[in-house]
Amino acid sequence: MVMAGEFAQGQRLPEVALSERLGLSRTPLRQAMDRLATEGLLERIETGGCRMATFTIQDIADAIDLRGMVEGAAARKAAERGADPDLIAEANDALAQIDLALTAQGSMNFDHYVQQNARFHTLLAQLSGSPLLVREVARVAMLPLASPSAFLSDQAIIPGFQDSLRYAQRQHRSIIEAIVNREGARAEAITREHARLALINLNYLNSQKDLPHQLVPGMVLVAQN
Repeated sequence: MVMAGEFAQGQRLPEVALSERLGLSRTPLRQAMDRLATEGLLERIETGGCRMATFTIQDIADAIDLRGMVEGAAARKAAERGADPDLIAEANDALAQIDLALTAQGSMNFDHYVQQNARFHTLLAQLSGSPLLVREVARVAMLPLASPSAFLSDQAIIPGFQDSLRYAQRQHRSIIEAIVNREGARAEAITREHARLALINLNYLNSQKDLPHQLVPGMVLVAQN
């Protein structure tokens, strides 16, 4: 409901009305709202309760950049420490599945692409061998429009979208190649550059003033200039 724009920016969320609407008691509702506040999607009010958060385009750009930094650190650690061969095999399988999704007969298998892309990015964090980095990658991906799948619902909106997915896949393979070859700096640099592809989509969507932002989950949280 938050990501779909069912509430206005800055709107206070009434617990009683929400509890009735969702068919939940107020205890699990408060737990859910506390979780959303921790993720930054809601803001706590000093007098009690929560309201909708509002983000600027710069906030989202910073969140995307932060994801690139944390994922880049994971890729570097994986290369420097030597990644688990079984995880490398899983990552390569995810990439093979992405190739199949991109070359599906008729048109690409978009749902399969989204699933395997998310799988690859989860494995990339795990390749670091660091539970701390795994947690931090998952945490930063919860920020609005910062996850690897944030703009993957917009394929009909963004020009050259499928070409960008193929370019992203080439970057995926270069990241794994650098990790296997123990090239830490290269693995980190490519991973950070890979995350910045989302900035291209963000800037394009922000430039389309007539675009209904409900089409892009989370875009409704961004204050429009």
